[in-house]
Amino acid sequence: MSDPSITSWVRLEPQARDPQMTNSLKARLLDPLWLLSRQWQMGEFQAEDSGTPVLATMDATTATLTRQWPGPLPADTQATAAAFDPLAQPLEALIERRPMRAEAADDLRLLPFSADAGQHFLRMLAAQATSRDYRDIVTAHFALQLPTGVASDEPTRRFIALMAGRVPDGRRLAAAFRAGIEQVVADAALGIEPGDRAKVITAATGWLVWYDGFCSQPANPADTWVADRLEYALTLTARISADPMDEINLTASGIDDGRVDWCSFDLNAEVNLGSLPDRRFVAKTHTAVPAPVTFRGAPAPRYWEMEEAGLAYGLMPVGPTDLAQLMAIEYASSFGNDWFVVPLTLPIGSVTRIDSLVITDSFGVRTMIRPIGDSGLAAPGWSMWSLDHIRYPGEEPAPLPHGNLFFLPSTAGRLLDGPMLEDVFFARDEMANMAWAMERSIESPMEQAMHRPGDLSDTSSDLPTGGLRYRLASTVPENWIPLLPVQRIGADGKMIQRLRRGAILEPDGSQISHPAQGDILAGVADLLLFDEEIPREGLRLTRNRRMARWIDGGTWLWTAYRRQIGKGEGSGGLRFDQLDPAPS
Repeated sequence: MSDPSITSWVRLEPQARDPQMTNSLKARLLDPLWLLSRQWQMGEFQAEDSGTPVLATMDATTATLTRQWPGPLPADTQATAAAFDPLAQPLEALIERRPMRAEAADDLRLLPFSADAGQHFLRMLAAQATSRDYRDIVTAHFALQLPTGVASDEPTRRFIALMAGRVPDGRRLAAAFRAGIEQVVADAALGIEPGDRAKVITAATGWLVWYDGFCSQPANPADTWVADRLEYALTLTARISADPMDEINLTASGIDDGRVDWCSFDLNAEVNLGSLPDRRFVAKTHTAVPAPVTFRGAPAPRYWEMEEAGLAYGLMPVGPTDLAQLMAIEYASSFGNDWFVVPLTLPIGSVTRIDSLVITDSFGVRTMIRPIGDSGLAAPGWSMWSLDHIRYPGEEPAPLPHGNLFFLPSTAGRLLDGPMLEDVFFARDEMANMAWAMERSIESPMEQAMHRPGDLSDTSSDLPTGGLRYRLASTVPENWIPLLPVQRIGADGKMIQRLRRGAILEPDGSQISHPAQGDILAGVADLLLFDEEIPREGLRLTRNRRMARWIDGGTWLWTAYRRQIGKGEGSGGLRFDQLDPAPS
């Protein structure tokens, strides 16, 4: 039991003694200086007696991209580029895709996929409800066979030993179906009943479409990849009006980090890609209510409202010489509420030009705002979010950026990157007057990174004290691929230096060489790098899988290269005319 108690309190009840609330609306202050500072912060002392924008009417012309030119594009090119559909696939897949799927029966790339593809054909064939089961016949006729060469890694050898002769080979099926599905179905060795042949053709046709569309890869291995520059290049074209001079060419000539956006492209007025017959531009009129631009730390728009202290520009530690930070503080504090945004819905893969913008303010005054860069205005000092002009070597500085052009690329929203499959380091060797490409790992047939051993031999320069033996050249690790300087004639007729891929020959007279094995180095028949592409700090080139979901819900899978900063100079220990201890 608890002791009884008495609890009491005092309650305050506000009462409005003046029904008109005139004193409250006066908003009296005991500190007038605070209000003056607040008015200065809001920019009220600038005498901008203008109304608030309440309506915006915009006339724009939008053109869809219709042409593409993969690879580098020389100046003064007059050609008809291939058709381009921005809705067909992500732009990253079009630019970055490299050869991925096996092309022949003896190609060991994606070996597990070849076995899975063969079993998938059996499942599709069983779904056709044929009169008899052809599983064993198809498996025996297109069986996964032992390769002629011996695989270099143990997981591949175990996989082949397990799957050989037990599953159909997707590579052999694809090669036979491309040669002619009807001929395969009519082959007497398969023994397909005449009543089942139409069903088998349906299954084979659907399987071949699935097999070819499983991963995205270029029809030409040298599609967008510029091997001598170790980067991607692509030009997209749109026609924004019927005027022959209104062809817009957007060139991306240095994509190497896995990111593709509008800023990756430059305007290219030096070429013409034959888009005159294209009529994919449309004029539209859009009316909307302008909305104030908001950002963290912006002045509060409401009366007596205080800004959040999460980002206080007044507390930033800046000095008199920190002009950039002082300008940012003044812009956010005094002019941060002067910007408005007008939404405009645009299709992806398009280029848009604003033809006119009329603003109606709260006083009913209509004002036409001319775009930045208009010929009737003075030279603009604002170039943010503007497309710059490409500059070819030897040309004069490009003109001012194009201020009235908005490019919305058809890029994927989010990408998934797989583990690294191939890793190559490029480094300068000043002592040997050459460069090296070190294959640290290459992709195995099991779609895994296979490490290439290559420890440096003893390169000590101390002369031995016992007997001596002359050695013509020292050995170099097998995974060190030489890049030898050669002279070539450039596009301007001048002699330039290039770095040509070579191979290390064993100095013991066995005539054994160690060429490159990975796709990065061996994927090009005659690799000739520009000398300036391998800087003193070196570079690193990797290869991995990438996957993205597209706007139609489909999944896109491709293999891409990515370029990074290297680890400085390197030396393979290559020496000539050495004296070694004589064998005992």
